[in-house]
Amino acid sequence: MASATGIPENVHAASEEEPLLGSAGGVQQRQTEPIYHNFITGSAIVAQAGVWVLTAVVWSAIFSHDLIFFSAHPLLNSAAILLQVQAILVLQPASTARQKTIGTYIHAALLTLSLGAFISAFIIIEINKGDHQRLTSPHGILGLITYILIILQAFVGVAQFWLPVWVFGSVENGKKIYKYHRGSGYILLVLELATVSAATQTTFNQEVLHIRLWVALVTAIIIILSVGARLKKHKLGL
Repeated sequence: MASATGIPENVHAASEEEPLLGSAGGVQQRQTEPIYHNFITGSAIVAQAGVWVLTAVVWSAIFSHDLIFFSAHPLLNSAAILLQVQAILVLQPASTARQKTIGTYIHAALLTLSLGAFISAFIIIEINKGDHQRLTSPHGILGLITYILIILQAFVGVAQFWLPVWVFGSVENGKKIYKYHRGSGYILLVLELATVSAATQTTFNQEVLHIRLWVALVTAIIIILSVGARLKKHKLGL
């Protein structure tokens, strides 16, 4: 039945019930669509806004003060998270075997850069700490846990895609790990953003950078919700 506007009433009902960020996993890369569209399709554009704003806030806070050795730590960590979000977004909508293969190579390249940035950031904080006591704040504890999980995640990703026979015994066994790798990747993103939020409560931030907790929390929520809106449950075995 059509309404006064000529649009069927069931269309109105469907649009009113549609989630603001789109239906879960509703974004799918078309066969003729180039891979770079995956960075902005659906709620990805919202995720991009969130992660770029967060990165810009961190970088502007750092460069508005005299640079010191420690300055590279937040710069590298924020850049690593930016790269990691791109790596997730590019692979999420892939549907055909060819799209998944291309997406996986880009995903791996971005995450390799991200891993390098995370490791460099860890080395810098270790050198900067020197003989001082470690793990004295929620940020420090969360950071160490997150760094360890990032490295484990990278090892599993490499093993399941490039070394499945050697590590898991067969290609099929390697594919069985995919859903766990995807799930842990989303959890890891949440941990990383929680670590950034915790960093706003450190002495260095409160006395020097003055990045507000609410900025970190709002951008983190935007990123998590918009990335989560494109999550395909069946890829997680749900």
